[in-house]
Amino acid sequence: MTPVGTFQGKSVALFGLGGSGLSTARALLAGGARVVAWDDGEAGRAKALEQGLDVYDLANADWTQFDALVLSPGVPLTHPEPHWTVRRAYDAGVEVIGDIELFCRERERRASGAPFIAITGTNGKSTTTALIAHLLREAGKDVQLGGNIGTPILDLQPPSEGRIHVIECSSFQIDLSPSLAPAIGILINLTPDHIDRHGTMENYAAIKERLVARAEIALVGVDDVFTHAIGARLAQARRPQQRVVPVSAARTLEWGFYVEGAKTLFREFGHGPEEIETLGDLSDARALRGAHNAQNAAFACAAAWHCGLTDDEIARGLRSFPGLPHRMEEVGRRGRVLFINDSKATNADAAEKALVCFDDIFWIVGGKAKEGGIEPLRPHFGRIRKAYLIGEAAEDFARTLEGGVSFEHCGTLDRALTRAAEDASLSDAREPVVLLSPACASYDQFANFEARGNAFRLLAREVYASPSSIAGGES
Repeated sequence: MTPVGTFQGKSVALFGLGGSGLSTARALLAGGARVVAWDDGEAGRAKALEQGLDVYDLANADWTQFDALVLSPGVPLTHPEPHWTVRRAYDAGVEVIGDIELFCRERERRASGAPFIAITGTNGKSTTTALIAHLLREAGKDVQLGGNIGTPILDLQPPSEGRIHVIECSSFQIDLSPSLAPAIGILINLTPDHIDRHGTMENYAAIKERLVARAEIALVGVDDVFTHAIGARLAQARRPQQRVVPVSAARTLEWGFYVEGAKTLFREFGHGPEEIETLGDLSDARALRGAHNAQNAAFACAAAWHCGLTDDEIARGLRSFPGLPHRMEEVGRRGRVLFINDSKATNADAAEKALVCFDDIFWIVGGKAKEGGIEPLRPHFGRIRKAYLIGEAAEDFARTLEGGVSFEHCGTLDRALTRAAEDASLSDAREPVVLLSPACASYDQFANFEARGNAFRLLAREVYASPSSIAGGES
């Protein structure tokens, strides 16, 4: 835990009692603050009471007594309209902040130079964050990984000069962090997302920009128009003590970090082509297949290089990275047949990233369909040997596949995996792939995509592979 001493002796209102909210309450109390917590949901209030928190309806509180409102990132700050607690706070002149902001203030108080890497973007930020942490740990660094991925930031060990915090940040968290100024800030990419919470794409991009605006080293993507413009703006501003570095997976750069073929490369500003460094070879990194992962790897290599890792340390870390659960996760093999769990692919755009990585696919697809279905995937039908349809979307998907891909109605995941594995074992392909990449939400048959992916992993293990041939265990 990181006790938050910056609010010692002060009163803090806290709204939202999920995982990060309870973590924040504990950290504030440990630092000597007085915390008044509330949640509109009874379950959240019950959990808080179990942990001995002071639970009180903030609607009846005297807001002039509070020094801050700490808001859960899931609660609207501005759009579609400010939450009622936000209005009450502003009316009383009380600042509204989040748990990332509390960490930033504690870092400044304890060890202002402590290594702090903050990562954001529309896509790929979880993989990039996990990969950075993996590279650093493999090189023997003391690493704390969390934020929007896994562990809430205030549940991590406190900042110190020899400890590196690697933190994923959502736009909601950035919006609640006015003093965010990481040692290394990473902005991977931007596409329209969360517009319901930010109003416009311009607002969304401006919030994301804040993560790199005050970073000592700003690693900014140049592969989309939004991040390219942000990088150019930061470079032109020439903020003292800031270095803005371009990163690309789509083209060769005159300087910066980029991917060419399967190589991750770095060329320092003003240096010639003969001085290009090769940081790693992605052809050896099975967990980093696809162009999207090349982008993630380019950023991770850039962060690791700036943390002082050698080229050899980076290359070894890329090869040993196991990937994230449910994201093109290689869960096992039976003979030539490879089993891939891509349950996180809940729409066609996400499933496309998996389809383009393989040539002989026995595709398990279906669930609760998203708008547009799988029609956008038609250009990749030639990679699919056969499709195995499950869930509510089966009939609609069958109509899309008709005449383009052989398919079979299987209904459930266990039936689909059984049939796919049987057919794949008879294939003459060098490496047939049984791929769960559903292009659908899971809610018709599973609680969430994690439950669906865990079920796939267990089925692969129990029916077609001995425990020794499965990569990894339960997540």
